[in-house]
Amino acid sequence: MILKATLLAMAFLAFPASARAEALVADLSSHLIAITTGFQGSELLLFGATDGEGDVVVLVRGPEESLKVRRKDRIGGIWVNRDEVTFEKVPVFFRMASNRPVGDFVPYTLLSRHQLGLRFLELPVAEPTVLQADIVSFRAALLRGKSREGFYAPGEGKVTFLGERLFRTNVVFPPNVPTGTYKIEVFLIRDGHVVGAQTTPLIVSKVGLGAEVFLFAHRHAAFYGILSVILAMLAGWLGAVAFRKV
Repeated sequence: MILKATLLAMAFLAFPASARAEALVADLSSHLIAITTGFQGSELLLFGATDGEGDVVVLVRGPEESLKVRRKDRIGGIWVNRDEVTFEKVPVFFRMASNRPVGDFVPYTLLSRHQLGLRFLELPVAEPTVLQADIVSFRAALLRGKSREGFYAPGEGKVTFLGERLFRTNVVFPPNVPTGTYKIEVFLIRDGHVVGAQTTPLIVSKVGLGAEVFLFAHRHAAFYGILSVILAMLAGWLGAVAFRKV
């Protein structure tokens, strides 16, 4: 713990003097997560300092996407897709951490304005005719699915203060973390007001041979599909020849 506190103090002193004069400064141990072959997930350290008392909330949001949520019904003994709702601006990844439960010190208006927590996550619906009751049930299904995949965390992570001003938290990314540009938001809240805020980008990207194959498959999908079939047939033929000789 002493070593970590020392490292954080050194990192804080490395900030420019103009930055240290602000209410809040924060940074990541790395701004790139490189996904290579055999990637097993990653854990980053977010650290920073405040100009005095207050609570810190960290929000991690992945790139946004449109997502269809379908409801299945059983008809004649067969499960089929019946209704569906398309949600817009759905972050592929969502995490939040704070030094204590946000409900204890953040007013409802701030929770809603800054989308602090899954309950306050804004997920607009593409279809204007969907009933509110259906939106609620489909939204709940979306959140359950994202949580089951490990992309959403229903609870809050822990922000730890080292002394009165230095703070840190670890952000864990699963092995199947989606690629793209992530946004890390840090808020300093004092007496129910945001007195400091900072946004830091994080890039999650495939690198190496795996990245080349991924890009080739997306840019030349038809050719990649044909090549995959040919390679599969060739592998099957070679296997048959090998067993025939045995």
